[in-house]
Amino acid sequence: MLMGACVAALGPVSAAAVATPGGGVSGTVVAKGTSEGELKVRAPEGRADVTFREIVVEPGGSTGWHTHRGQLIAVVQSGTLTRTLHDCSTEVTPAGTSFIEPSGAGHRHIGRNLGTEPVVLWVTYLLPEGSELSDDAEAADCPPGK
Repeated sequence: MLMGACVAALGPVSAAAVATPGGGVSGTVVAKGTSEGELKVRAPEGRADVTFREIVVEPGGSTGWHTHRGQLIAVVQSGTLTRTLHDCSTEVTPAGTSFIEPSGAGHRHIGRNLGTEPVVLWVTYLLPEGSELSDDAEAADCPPGK
C-alpha cells in the first residue's frame, strides 16, 4: 500500500518530465527596465484594450500635458525621460528603468527629453475598451522651470 501511494505521488512528476520541447518559436527582448520599487498594476474594469507602443521623444521634445484612462507600464530603452507630475514634482527616469503611470484626470503629467539623445520608450497601455491612448490636459500651475 505504501508503495502504491509513492507511485501515485510520483505520477505527476514523471508526466512533467516527459513534456515535449517547443519548436519553431523565437523571441526578442526589445527593452528591459527595473523598477525602483514594487509595481502595482491594475487592469481597468470590464473589457480592456492592451496596446504596446514604441515612443521616441527627440532632444528638446515633449509629450505635452496629458492623462490616461488606464495605467501604463513603461520601460526607458534609451535616453533619460523627465516627467513633471500633477503636483509639480519631477521624476527623472534613465535608460534601463521602468515606471507605472497612473490613470485618471487627477494624474496629468508631461514627459520631456532634456538630454542630447532621443528618448526611446516601450509602453504597454492597459485602457478601458475603446479609449484613446491619451487625453490632452491643461498644464499644471507649476513654478517656472518645472
